[in-house]
Amino acid sequence: MLTYDFRLPPGPRTAEYALLAEDLGFRAVWCPEVPAFGHDIWVTLARIAENTNRIKFGPAVLIPSYRHPMAQASAIATLEQIAPGRLMVGFGTGFTGRAGMGKRPLSLESMRTHITQVKALLRGDIADIDGGLAQILASDGQLPDRPINVPIYMAGQGPKARALAKEITDGLISLGGPAEGFETCLVSTNGTVLDDGEDVTSPRASTALKPIIALAYHHRYTTDPESVKALPNGEAWLASVERVGEDVRHLSVHRGHNLDVSNGHDSLVDVSTAKQMTFTGTREELRERLAQLEARGATGIIFGTSGYDVERELRAYAEVAGLR
Repeated sequence: MLTYDFRLPPGPRTAEYALLAEDLGFRAVWCPEVPAFGHDIWVTLARIAENTNRIKFGPAVLIPSYRHPMAQASAIATLEQIAPGRLMVGFGTGFTGRAGMGKRPLSLESMRTHITQVKALLRGDIADIDGGLAQILASDGQLPDRPINVPIYMAGQGPKARALAKEITDGLISLGGPAEGFETCLVSTNGTVLDDGEDVTSPRASTALKPIIALAYHHRYTTDPESVKALPNGEAWLASVERVGEDVRHLSVHRGHNLDVSNGHDSLVDVSTAKQMTFTGTREELRERLAQLEARGATGIIFGTSGYDVERELRAYAEVAGLR
């Protein structure tokens, strides 16, 4: 049976939204680590921990290059002490958080190193980190006793990334569709729930969808700029970007990433194919898609939306999932 979670952008209202998610019956909320776009991930999760009672929560995903493994392990241990048994942790190579700083995603080898070091520290082991031996040395009562057993997942799309996730973590966070062979496979989605008779081009739906569909434009631009032209209205979008100075184009492209269209380019995005490109549809259409995802091996769903009217989408996706 599928579990149902929700992804929240880390910002001023995140703890408030998490409390609503708890009231609506979601199993968990997740927040991405995107420091250039909003609040610090661990401060945000601490606020969630202290303002909710039941709901699980976690980062999805942490980008290893932002933090030393000891700082990462300390943050995980701290949250586990504040809200025992409620924290889950996801790691990823960092498309959004790194591309917005002009950096490529991390290598899988660096992912392996960071995750295994963090896990070793949480077990209480001595870890060799950059040629120095490190261990959690907290006195009694300052952090939970080791080992600290927190579920750790990894986001991955390609076969090598998924093989690594299977080898060193407790499960997979997957974009778009599930993968076989994982005891836990959480499918991360983005979209909006359409009201009966509402089209994706309605003012409300279009406003909600443009930042989400723009993710495809951002990703293609980062990997192969010319390929953006194959997307609807892609040539106009790319021309808009190319009017910005080349050295700062990545800053312009990723401004408002997944939240709004404040960069001036994403307002050109065509939403007509939203049902194919995102997790968008009427309540009945989305319930059918959920059944298909479960049949293909998904064990859980992480619903997500843009920064517009998060409360409305929390309530609407709760209805889709049949939560209270």
